[in-house]
Amino acid sequence: MMNGIQSKIIGADKSDQIGKILVVVYLILFICFLIFPLFALMSKSMQNTDGVFVGFENFAAYLNEPNLFNSFFHSLFVAIISTIVVVFLGFLYAFALHCTCMPLKGFFRVVALIPLLSPSILAAIALVYWFGNQGVVKEVLMGYSIYGPIGIIMASVYWTFPHALMILSTSLSLSDARLYEASEVLKATKLRTFVTVTIPGAKYGIISTTFVVFILVFTDFGVPKVIGGNYNVLATDIYREVVGMQNFQMGAVISIVLLIPALLAFALDQYFRKRQSSQLTSRAVVFVPKPHKSRDNFFLAYCLLITILVFLMLGMAQYGALVKFWPYNLNLTLSHYNFEVAGLGWDSFYNSVRMSLYAAFFGTVIIFVGSYIIEKMRSDKNLRDILQMIALMPMAIPGIVLGLSYIFFFNMKENPLNFIYASMAILVINTVVHFYTVSHLSAVTAIKKLDPEFESVSLSLKVPIYKMFVRVTLPACLPTVFDIFIYLFCNAMTTVSGVIFLYSYDTTLASVSSIHLDEQGDVAGAAAMAMLIVYISFVVRGIHTLISTFLLNRTQAWRHIQ
Repeated sequence: MMNGIQSKIIGADKSDQIGKILVVVYLILFICFLIFPLFALMSKSMQNTDGVFVGFENFAAYLNEPNLFNSFFHSLFVAIISTIVVVFLGFLYAFALHCTCMPLKGFFRVVALIPLLSPSILAAIALVYWFGNQGVVKEVLMGYSIYGPIGIIMASVYWTFPHALMILSTSLSLSDARLYEASEVLKATKLRTFVTVTIPGAKYGIISTTFVVFILVFTDFGVPKVIGGNYNVLATDIYREVVGMQNFQMGAVISIVLLIPALLAFALDQYFRKRQSSQLTSRAVVFVPKPHKSRDNFFLAYCLLITILVFLMLGMAQYGALVKFWPYNLNLTLSHYNFEVAGLGWDSFYNSVRMSLYAAFFGTVIIFVGSYIIEKMRSDKNLRDILQMIALMPMAIPGIVLGLSYIFFFNMKENPLNFIYASMAILVINTVVHFYTVSHLSAVTAIKKLDPEFESVSLSLKVPIYKMFVRVTLPACLPTVFDIFIYLFCNAMTTVSGVIFLYSYDTTLASVSSIHLDEQGDVAGAAAMAMLIVYISFVVRGIHTLISTFLLNRTQAWRHIQ
């Protein structure tokens, strides 16, 4: 008996030691690849061109530049308007999927998520073909130009719509049927039920969607770069100052300005998320909608309209990529896929695929293990809490800010990690860090569902913690692991802002090539490259679905046992 207890204690001690070591390792990684780069950015913003500390003089100079300062309000304006439109449209779509009995729900759900597979610039390119100076239906704008806030807002609504839909769908799927029954008993009208039950029940989802969409649009670079025209925003100002004028100090200042609203929105989002978790009850009953002909037909028509708009955007982008010389020669050709501009062709596409696979594989391993360490490993709770807090930070940091931070930190000659600068490795690391938080939260949610008794039994049986992790934890969380992999892959393929400063001639990516092709006037080539990203993302997601279904049927048959 005593020997058994001693063995368990020894096993627990080893687990504690392993946990502490791993926590420290992950803290070091975050310090090197997140905290230090941000400090380097802040330091650069307070230096002059000679590297001498000047305090807030650069910020004062920024405030005295009307054009630069106006960009802040431009970013704020397009972000607010886009957020209002997206939240409204996304809520109606989510309501149609979860609170009506309309047909083809599965089809509409899949179509609405298609923009996730494309870079944000694809929407901007498609809008140029529709409403640009040589656009098919430019008269619809009644003399207004698509190159400015109108185009930015329309493109932003398109590519952020699925993000809003996913959050709002989750919120509405948790609707409590008891509230609807009470409303029915009290003979409330459908409108009153919607106002007093549906909206309040989804308020935290609406609030969270608002902040997420705001951050995405406020910090986006691709859309305003392609279709913004002379309507400058903060992200394009950073690019112009750094790439065009080589003014790294001012680029750092604008990055800080861009970072502050994003951090504020993120903090508010986290506050409301915590309040949301306290509202959930175990007595809630899943809401099942009842047929209502007029309502169901209305939302069916609405979803059809959204579906048509999605296909019109994709279709126009693909059509533009096939037209020989828009709008004078509309014969179809594949010549635009030759990518005649050096360094911006198929090599960049292959680089994107390689980088995305690296980021997806290594990122999935690092993120899932890190989440397991935080939730299950026996180690210092304070250290794990710090690690959890840092793991949430990347969500609040715009990609273009993180990319610029990496330039300042890893380009320093005295930095021992300088060797990764201008390599594929820095692109992979940047991508994993940029998209760390969402994947981390998914992994933590899955791991939390596992009974803590697994670890206790493992210790009592003297089973090494790594064996328990491989044989129990990993198989049980396999669906989440696959989801993290495909999430990282698709985002790595489509990201622009995070890598726009970090590529070299040998590591040019497809999304960056699309930007540069558009800059050089090859809009058809840019559209072709953007569509390649869509197709490869679609193919990989299809392969992911097939493989995951096969493996899950073989390894998790227990889930289907009645």
